[in-house]
This record gives sequence, C-alpha cells and structure tokens, in this order.
Amino acid sequence: MASVSELACIYPALILHNGEVTVTEDKINAPTKAAGVNVEPFWPGLFAKALANVNIGSLICNVGAGGPAPVAGAGPAGGPAPSTTAAPAEEKVEAKRRI
Repeated sequence: MASVSELACIYPALILHNGEVTVTEDKINAPTKAAGVNVEPFWPGLFAKALANVNIGSLICNVGAGGPAPVAGAGPAGGPAPSTTAAPAEEKVEAKRRI
C-alpha cells in the first residue's frame, strides 16, 4: 500500500500529465504544499526523475499487463503436459452461480 507521501506525489503527477505539463519536482511540491500535506523531501524529486523519460499515458493504460502472452500449448519445460481435470469443477461453480 502506498504511503501518504507517495500518494501526495502521484496525484500531482497525474494532474500534471492530464494538463500536458512536464512533471518536475517543483510542480509536484506546489500542490502538496497548497494542500498542507507533509511530504518527505526526497519523494517529489524521486517521482520527477522516475517519470522524466516515461510515457505516463502508456504506463496508466498498461497497469496489470504482465507482458507478452505465452505461446499456445507451451507447457513448463521438462514438466508433464497440462491437466484438463479442472474443467468439471469450473462447470459446477458456474452452475451454482446461475441458481
């Protein structure tokens, strides 16, 4: 879970991105000070540097996207073939949900 200091830097960074303004340490500090939020001094600079060369829009849109999908039919190397015995259990769960 994010700390108050982290959140106090994330929200201004998102606002700056939405306004198509470059994210800098001073621009992160301004709204946090205006809101009266005490932020540990290293956070705004850390966020500004971390987001300097990042496409924030792409970062937002790809949250939770783990990477390329595995190749179909590829199992663990050297391991047994994937089991198909889980299918009946899934059908039972779906049947219970319909009731």
